[in-house]
Amino acid sequence: MDRRNFIKAASLLTAGALSAPRFADAVENGFQPSPDYGWRVFEVTTRVEAAASASAARIWLPLPAMDEAAWSKTMGNLWQGNASQVTIEESGRYGAKMLAATWPAGAAAPVIEVTSRFSSRDRAIDLTQPGKVAALAPDLARLYTRPTEMLPTDGIVRKTSQEITRGARTDLDRTRAIYEWVVENTERNPKTRGCGTGDIRGMLETGNLSGKCADLNALFVGLVRAAGIPARDLYGIRVADSRFGYKSLGKSGEISRAQHCRAEVWLSGFGWVPVDPADVRKVVLEEKPGLTLKDDLVVAARKKLFGAWEGNWLAFNAAHDLKLPGSAGPAIPFLMYPQGENAAGRFDSLDPDGFRYKITSRELTA
Repeated sequence: MDRRNFIKAASLLTAGALSAPRFADAVENGFQPSPDYGWRVFEVTTRVEAAASASAARIWLPLPAMDEAAWSKTMGNLWQGNASQVTIEESGRYGAKMLAATWPAGAAAPVIEVTSRFSSRDRAIDLTQPGKVAALAPDLARLYTRPTEMLPTDGIVRKTSQEITRGARTDLDRTRAIYEWVVENTERNPKTRGCGTGDIRGMLETGNLSGKCADLNALFVGLVRAAGIPARDLYGIRVADSRFGYKSLGKSGEISRAQHCRAEVWLSGFGWVPVDPADVRKVVLEEKPGLTLKDDLVVAARKKLFGAWEGNWLAFNAAHDLKLPGSAGPAIPFLMYPQGENAAGRFDSLDPDGFRYKITSRELTA
């Protein structure tokens, strides 16, 4: 437990009290994230009530691990429950953090609950004004250009990236070309389970460029990496409604099915730049019936989501191909959902009713 961080967090609550856009103005003026709106503080609680098992059971819950001075600060975690052992684990080169809980065989009504606090704010980068930004450390540049199991950078992925970026002169131009290509050529599939799997080679080989955020944003990241430019997926969850009038770009209260991944690309003169082509396609499908890429609501989101995003979202980590500590099962492509297993195998993390977990969020104000 980290009670000291929770106590210290109280002094930051006023950071979220700076001026925010009025809802009516936000709708009229379009999607306009800005760090000038100030910091917001949120509390996210995940509660798991696992079924009794004849074998030992283990649960892993993702924890906030992204400390970024410009837009995200972790503020501590508290847990309670009847597990026989609870530890905070950090996994591999990406630094993903999770709470790991274990129950012995035959434990009645296993339960674990973790509450995390974090602060966030909008991001918006003026891509017409490069500045003096230190180069990305060589080890991180290698990490975020390397292939992963679901994000290969050779074969059809590299060929597609080269075709998209032909004639582009700068990394910014190449990245923008890939963003626009993904927006133009993909679509959101409401039947995709969870956020998708991110199998970008399969998407390109079959020509089926539909899915959800873990597919569409992974496609962007993979194509950018294939162009030799550092990029990463950030896996997290929506924690508040959008204050810009987009019902498709927010979620508050019970957020058990509100997981969402975003993307970043490293550009010289700018650093990490926020990008989210998947949310452009979410606006097309969900904002209101019959929208196309030409509608004003979509055009505004498309313009802003290359270089900006709203701070109503918790980033857990940027990890790929995670081996869960103490797990007997295979590695997972990414950690965005609660995970669990017993001797019978891995639980279905995309079924919060069957797995019996509930995630809630609330914003803390002074």
